Amino acid sequence: MYKILIADDEANVREGIRDNLNWNELGFEVVGDFENGREVIHAVAGLQPDVVLTDINMPFVDGLEVTRYLFENFPQTKVIILTGYDDFEYAQQALKMKVHDYLLKPNTASELRQILSRLKDELDEEANKTEDLSKLKQRLRESFPLVRERFLNQLTSGSVREGEMVDKLSYLEIQLKGPHYLVAVIDVDDHGELERFYPESESELLYFGVFNISEEIIARYDGGIVFQNNNEKTIAILSGDDDEMLFESALKILEEINASVKQHLKFTVSIGVGDVCSGLSDIHTSHKRAASALDYRFLLGKNRVISINDIEGDLQARGPYDKAWEKQLVLGIKSGTMQDIELIIQNMMKNLKALYLPINRCYIHIQQIMISIMDVLYELDIHEDAISDNESSPLTEIYQFKTLDEVEIWLSAYCQRVSVAISDKRDHFGRVQVSKAEAYIQANYADQMISLDSVCKHLTMSKSYFSLLFKNYTSDTFIGYLTKIRIEKAKELLKHTDLKSYEIADRVGYADPQYFSLIFKKTTGMTITEYRGLM
Repeated sequence: MYKILIADDEANVREGIRDNLNWNELGFEVVGDFENGREVIHAVAGLQPDVVLTDINMPFVDGLEVTRYLFENFPQTKVIILTGYDDFEYAQQALKMKVHDYLLKPNTASELRQILSRLKDELDEEANKTEDLSKLKQRLRESFPLVRERFLNQLTSGSVREGEMVDKLSYLEIQLKGPHYLVAVIDVDDHGELERFYPESESELLYFGVFNISEEIIARYDGGIVFQNNNEKTIAILSGDDDEMLFESALKILEEINASVKQHLKFTVSIGVGDVCSGLSDIHTSHKRAASALDYRFLLGKNRVISINDIEGDLQARGPYDKAWEKQLVLGIKSGTMQDIELIIQNMMKNLKALYLPINRCYIHIQQIMISIMDVLYELDIHEDAISDNESSPLTEIYQFKTLDEVEIWLSAYCQRVSVAISDKRDHFGRVQVSKAEAYIQANYADQMISLDSVCKHLTMSKSYFSLLFKNYTSDTFIGYLTKIRIEKAKELLKHTDLKSYEIADRVGYADPQYFSLIFKKTTGMTITEYRGLM
């Protein structure tokens, strides 16, 4: 119900307007009627009307002044002007102040009712828009932390345009003073242990605990922000005026986070530290380098703060190493023979021996090889248990060996087991895909539009790979298999029904009866009539 206020210096006019309309039916409530504009101005703040229906000619303060006052102080209030012919110029002035409508005296209840009905529709529309806007603002307030987190993930992944960075940081109230920045990646060391011993809800709280501790510690320092990425990792962006001071300060902060997590949460984290960069546009590079530093946890152990600068400097001091062997080994494991794998490992070890490094320095290179192999297992969703019954990780298992020759024997056996597991995985996958294809063909053989394309689309597989796979497992081509299914179904129909040959052709997926007859004879050695005669 909308509130309306009536103003006219003639009592009979006010009473006529007030008493001759069904206000409830129109959706309005008369909250007051006044004989001059001064009374209206005094009352409007308290009554808060949605609509003011006012005459122009009134004592003390006329309707035009009332309109101007409302326009300046209550712009949301709608104004309807009542005017005589002589006042029309005044009405035109009022219209410039966004008066909703005007009504010439004398007027009828019907005319006023039409104006109020239109106004009611407009007020309803405005109310709906206001409500929608209010809901939108509320949703924005509720989602603000998620919007910030999403932006920061985009910033560290390099997917924010440089020209948008400063404005978005300001809008999202993110304080990074710059001009130097450093990114650190904080990760729980034993995800599996946490998720095995705690329910999902509790393990999520523990991940949040890492974030919360990091946020509290970094909040004590100027120019830092903490957020979580989609992989349960906590990301810290630190900033400062001086690059050397920023790096030293960052290491101090991160060591404090590392110790605090262990003390309060009773588990450990490792922290990868990227380079100090100059400019917001290079933050993603620092993040990438921090993630690389974190990877070296597998080499150096858990519960550490690992700087990419220290790692790379240490590696350079250990001499050159041809990483091409790693790629060749991964390729050999994926698609080569056992002989290929053994030969690659032999050549790789010769390369290491040629560096004249003691065994403890070779460990780091072997671990890099193992990480590459484990990446392959992860990509193919093959669990380490399928490779080895040993409870210890292969990354630490290599420390039992004292010579490269011993490592070579162990690594060769391990890689061969990985190759077998990959082959088994692919074989299982191939059988499953072919079974799906057979089921699809058997369910859709009657569809004249079934084709190699449609089957491959159903399986989300390329035609060339599917054709090779299908041939390997069925010793048949797609067309050959489809034809066999269709002809077998045709035989059943010939045996059990009196359908005409053209009807059977249609039922088993052939649009051309003559072509069906030709295929039938080619497949069975008999015409349709001859076959039916045998029945």
